Amino acid sequence: MNVVLLSPGFPLDVSSFTRALARTGARVIGIGDQPVGALPAMVRDHLVHYEHVPLADTAAVLAALRGLARHVRIDQVECLWEPYVVLAATIREHLDLPGMGVEEATWFRDKEVMKRVLDAAGVRTPRHAGATTVAEVWEAAEQVGYPLIVKPVAGAGSADTYRVDTPARLAEVQQMIQHVPRVSVEEFVEGEEFTYDTVCGDGEVLFENVSWYQPRPLEQRSHEWVSPMTIALRDKDDPGLAGGLDMGRRVLTALGFTSGFTHMEWYRTADGEVVFGEIGARPPGARTVDVMNYATDGDLFDTWALAVTTGQAPPLTHRFNAASLFKRAQGSGRITRVEGLERLLREEGEHVCVVDLLPVGTPRRDWRATLLSDGMVIARHPELPELMRVLGRFATELEMFAE
Repeated sequence: MNVVLLSPGFPLDVSSFTRALARTGARVIGIGDQPVGALPAMVRDHLVHYEHVPLADTAAVLAALRGLARHVRIDQVECLWEPYVVLAATIREHLDLPGMGVEEATWFRDKEVMKRVLDAAGVRTPRHAGATTVAEVWEAAEQVGYPLIVKPVAGAGSADTYRVDTPARLAEVQQMIQHVPRVSVEEFVEGEEFTYDTVCGDGEVLFENVSWYQPRPLEQRSHEWVSPMTIALRDKDDPGLAGGLDMGRRVLTALGFTSGFTHMEWYRTADGEVVFGEIGARPPGARTVDVMNYATDGDLFDTWALAVTTGQAPPLTHRFNAASLFKRAQGSGRITRVEGLERLLREEGEHVCVVDLLPVGTPRRDWRATLLSDGMVIARHPELPELMRVLGRFATELEMFAE
């Protein structure tokens, strides 16, 4: 099987998917923006061919693949990076290949179209409206009501996403989103935020994961002092998660998703109502696939590769609660010192899977631009209260400083 993989080396997590795809026996053909010399060595080692083409230029991508198709049979196209999900669908239709088409791919990329499809299927979504002009944003705000959220219809994560409680704040936000061509204005849902992540093959859900954000992503992006956490939960039989799991499965059915990774976000209100957030036809970012691997003692990279090439994969069971915790240094400039790490590892090290902090002397990252911040810790424990205790210690006692 010859599989074209878009952007096989970026973001960095995709490198592990590239290797996993090759390990199934597939011949992996990469196509991407990076010069071949800039690809991670692991990616170069697992590609049979690479086309360096600007992915933003659809015509150039199609021309390159038409030329390639004259010399080798292309069986399948895969994409794990959200901006190019529609491009992958365009290639499939252009080359008459199986898999998700352009209409279905658009449902996953355009948050307004996505919610309209789910509204029709009876899924509870936030009140919402799309807007492309200043006047339309104000009109949508009147329709939706305050508090509300303004975010790009084709965005990923919490970038350019703002909570708005008053008309005065909306006027301020208008200035900050001038570069965004089209936004979604939607009801702000008060509650806890979770994910529903899956790997699917041949129309069946082969793996499910629920993660819990602490605090909500919008809060993570709003306060520098926060140490954001994503917690993959062991007990999916918890009655409090049942509504989200059921909704996630109905969302996949409504959107016609059959093969690959999905990452959905949903809310649970204080009275137990579950509300859809959004969904991407991709894996979760910020190394959450690694977190799920530690939760299951499995390899979700391999699970995905088997699912998309064979339609099947061995089952994985959550044996632990596992979590990522991201650290932000105090101060600005370069990292000068780290405090508390040795003591925490001495006292809690049996529960720690990964410590990946920026080395002393490295410039701080922009915490507003990347959830990865200035480093991360991954920990796990079979009992959630114990894991939360460990995470609490790392959040408060591990400190990084910059100047």
